[in-house]
Amino acid sequence: MADRDTGGVKAFPIEGPFKKERARVSGMTDADRAYRKQWLKDQLLAESEPKPVPGYYEARYNPIRRFYRWPLDTIFKATVPALGYERAAKYRWFTGKFLMIYGAAVATYYYFSYNKNDWTRKGGWYVLKSRESVTTADSRYPMVSDRREGADYADRGFKASPI
Repeated sequence: MADRDTGGVKAFPIEGPFKKERARVSGMTDADRAYRKQWLKDQLLAESEPKPVPGYYEARYNPIRRFYRWPLDTIFKATVPALGYERAAKYRWFTGKFLMIYGAAVATYYYFSYNKNDWTRKGGWYVLKSRESVTTADSRYPMVSDRREGADYADRGFKASPI
């Protein structure tokens, strides 16, 4: 399992023996402190880092994905100076998810609104509505059903059609 993470090469800890706080607290020599100080200093990035690699984005994402990511990526790049990279990346991620959920909700609403299952078509969703429950405390009690004969049941809008 560990070989898969490193490509078969034995892992080398760049942090040295003082990765854990316990090892640092238990006693460090002056040479150890100098090693740790230099290691921490080496972790700071220069102003020009991280350097963009030309062609990396194109190699990582296929053309279709680059196409549908383009609008939010453009907005994201414009907000990085104001918000910072981390915050802008979070906003970009949440905006994309929100737009997908909103699109799915609109598509579902459209489908259920304009693809009803009635007597004129074979397909579509057949949505049943339950009758309203009326209790003895309600002024409409006893509420008589509006269905009087057998043709009133499961007519799927046939009786109301102008044909």
